[in-house]
Amino acid sequence: MSDFTLGLVGVGKIVRDQHLPAIAATPNCHLVATADPHASLPDLPAYQGLEAMLDVHPDITAVAICTPTHLRYSQARAALMRGKHVLLEKPPGATLSEVEDLIACAKQQGVSLFAAWHSRFAPGVAHAQQWLADRQVQRVEIEWKEDVRVWHPGQAWIWQPGGMGVFDPGINALSIATEILPQPFFLQQARLLVPSNAQTPIAAELSFTDPEGAAIAAAFDFRQSGPPTWDMHVESSDGSRLSLTQGGCCLMIDGELVVEAEEREYQGLYARFAELVANRRSEVDVAPLRQVADAFLYGHRETTDAFIE
Repeated sequence: MSDFTLGLVGVGKIVRDQHLPAIAATPNCHLVATADPHASLPDLPAYQGLEAMLDVHPDITAVAICTPTHLRYSQARAALMRGKHVLLEKPPGATLSEVEDLIACAKQQGVSLFAAWHSRFAPGVAHAQQWLADRQVQRVEIEWKEDVRVWHPGQAWIWQPGGMGVFDPGINALSIATEILPQPFFLQQARLLVPSNAQTPIAAELSFTDPEGAAIAAAFDFRQSGPPTWDMHVESSDGSRLSLTQGGCCLMIDGELVVEAEEREYQGLYARFAELVANRRSEVDVAPLRQVADAFLYGHRETTDAFIE
């Protein structure tokens, strides 16, 4: 594949923890500049915004948009209109309508748009999808819980409209579920616990089903102390049981360990982006975002204790 140059828009925690090591491990991807009004990286040109970066570096091939969700649409569209390939951190937009417009814009410009559902690149996900492909699912239990103070320190935007609250990590679980389950599924009910001083949930309980009547339950919680719980269990009609744990790094089927590997999601993500750029193709699945939108549309909101950082 041909080499390409990359500009990073947003230099926050996820960029430092995940994007930078993955970019360094992608041989044909060369990071040349960053755009962020509040942060920069050593030894790289830094700019206040996307337009300023592209004005000075018009030969940048692609950009990765890693800003808070409510900022992504305008930045992504500006990059697409300048003929740049775009990787969108999850979720790809604050609303489904925004994402649909970006899809149309990328098609019109003939460039790649990639919705980066990183959890789908966890080591056990592809095998789980293959194993479930010809099975009838009877029951699914999803538990996605973590300490917001550890995983999202100081990120006040997460509590504002568009920030999604606990659905910011919860959408990772939904991105896996929409990838591995053989049937589409839809929301039946949702209970959203919203702190009295926030606009988005700190916890959520969700019930789904599919066309064949499977019972699918998900519990998301930002209040868990200690190690995170990122687990999913699937029971099929033949009595088999699949367990995808540690965010997808560990896969067990009927008690037998099938996959256990280190987390390398973002390396897989950038390898896929490189393929899309080389072929000028897009990959934008809105199914996980639609599930979150349905929860906000249909869920019952309950006020809970104020969140104090």
